[in-house]
Amino acid sequence: MSRLIIATGVVLVVAAGGALSLIGRPPELLRVGASYGAKIVCSNVFIAHRDPQAVLADDVQAPGHPLLKYLRVRVDQQNKTVHADFLGIVGKGLAVYRPGTGCAAVPDGDLAQANQYQYTPMRIWSASPNVPWPTGSMTDTVPAVQAAVNDDALAGPGMRGLVVIHRGRLVAQRYGAGFGVSTPLLGWSMTKTVTAALVGIEIGKGNLAPERKGFWPEPADPRAQVTLAQLMSMTSGLQFNEAYGDVSDVTRMLYLEPDMAAYAAAQPLAHAPGTHWNYSSGSTVLLSRIWQRAAAGPNMPVKPMTGATAIGVLALPHDQLFAPLGMSSALIEADARGTLVGSSYMYASTQDWARFGQFLLQDGVWQGKRILPAGFVASMQAVAPASGGQYGQGQVWRQGPSSGQNADGPFGLPADTYWMHGHDGQSIAVVPSRQLVVVRLGLTPRALQYRPQALLAAVVKQVDAMPAPVMNPKGAPDLDPDDDEG
Repeated sequence: MSRLIIATGVVLVVAAGGALSLIGRPPELLRVGASYGAKIVCSNVFIAHRDPQAVLADDVQAPGHPLLKYLRVRVDQQNKTVHADFLGIVGKGLAVYRPGTGCAAVPDGDLAQANQYQYTPMRIWSASPNVPWPTGSMTDTVPAVQAAVNDDALAGPGMRGLVVIHRGRLVAQRYGAGFGVSTPLLGWSMTKTVTAALVGIEIGKGNLAPERKGFWPEPADPRAQVTLAQLMSMTSGLQFNEAYGDVSDVTRMLYLEPDMAAYAAAQPLAHAPGTHWNYSSGSTVLLSRIWQRAAAGPNMPVKPMTGATAIGVLALPHDQLFAPLGMSSALIEADARGTLVGSSYMYASTQDWARFGQFLLQDGVWQGKRILPAGFVASMQAVAPASGGQYGQGQVWRQGPSSGQNADGPFGLPADTYWMHGHDGQSIAVVPSRQLVVVRLGLTPRALQYRPQALLAAVVKQVDAMPAPVMNPKGAPDLDPDDDEG
């Protein structure tokens, strides 16, 4: 009886015209839901090592579309796959885990193709709990800052990880029930900023340039005039609907397309390049394809937006960025055709996300080694044309999460604050004038109207009340003033 009631409800909602039609040609909303469920469960089971039914209930069904409560998942540990469907028959979502590149939705069912895109990281390590951050994971707690972090109202509902870095030290941290220091957490659109850094590495190597164009090979194609800088600043002019909760460009790209970059590249121009700002995960997926092709060299196929990816470049985020920064848990997932989903799918522990924020604070330098070109981080923060001051030219936000134009103003935040933020309450605030990085991760739907600006304001107040650092003769903070040789 319960199955009949559920089946009847699903049929009525989607108006599919009968059970046979629903099974044979399920509405795209159900296909998106099944693929989304399979992908999220796959990543959290095989990357974060969480219980699949808990992930289904807490991460997929509780905050999602009402139809998702009828979703069921099956995990195949041997083949590293997850199947998801409604009532056991509708939707047929499929995802597969690959070492080094995580999980991919496989909407066309071609597991053999998707399984090609994997690699073995050259270094596997873990941060020692007995060594201070950033080399290890040990906290140098500042009680007043920890008190702000412990405030439930400031941490927000659904908080899973919270870290504060001040003057290069981990001064406060907190984790939600079932999560901890080593738990990899999804950053959603915070991944975009990491993609910008990977683009910057290729610029530094001379493989890309901000004004480069011609990514669409036909000269007569007006999209061939779109520059790398315009994709970075979300001013390419390409049509793209970023709305979630229904079948839109972003949900179709992420869950119904095996080659996400090809889908994004097929979008028409809605505006002349450089004249209109439109937040677009499609633009960032194109940036992923572009930097991967640039890193692979001239032997890749001519058409830069279609076709397979060079498997060797999949290790570059790990080898050139994550390993040097000590981000042992970090992983960007690739789609079913080998493009790293640089718009949405990076998993990392809260402390590793903080390492990336500190890297930006240090102008792309880590342990004395310059990884990003000089001036690149500053260019990322520069206001994007036509964005109304809210977005930077390098996949960062100039204000915290809000639906308004003056999101940070009411909180009195320092003027140089800039942000990474992602779906369901992910944020990193970087405040150069205070030598401060605040990372807040969780599962907090936008409808709850949580604003991390209040947390940041409370932390800024506490660090501003701290004594000024002792300066060494070179004009830098002396991290060990009792050491005469410091």
